[in-house]
Amino acid sequence: MDTTLLRTRIACALLALCLTPLAVGQTAPEAAAPKAGAVKAAPVPVAAKATIGVTIAETQLVTTGYRASKLLDQDVYNEKGEKIGKVDDLVISTDGNVSTAIVNVGGFLGLGKHLVAIPVRQFEHIAPKAVLPKASKDELKALPKFEYTA
Repeated sequence: MDTTLLRTRIACALLALCLTPLAVGQTAPEAAAPKAGAVKAAPVPVAAKATIGVTIAETQLVTTGYRASKLLDQDVYNEKGEKIGKVDDLVISTDGNVSTAIVNVGGFLGLGKHLVAIPVRQFEHIAPKAVLPKASKDELKALPKFEYTA
């Protein structure tokens, strides 16, 4: 199996396990009855449902958050809405947190790829739309090229 594909699958699995809280026996927040006069909040994204267990409470395991597979290959924008790159990969640190986004800021159809490592804390948010404030494509291209080790 291709090591890049394997690494991506492992990263996706770890992201799903480490970043998304589990709510056993609960329904998604948007299904709850709203209080009188309350402003309806945006729905919480649901990544998966799994039917497990013996009791009714165990049959609805809902995982909230975003799927890593949907985050990979998404465009990266600055605060002005300018496209400045594309998420190529996500790095999960040894403590189980997503630490770094690998962003492709160059090339066309895989040729001339210029990958840079950006700490996730520098993003305004990475989902549902990746926004890296105060950055430009030229500034990212000027960063040292990121290269994978074995």
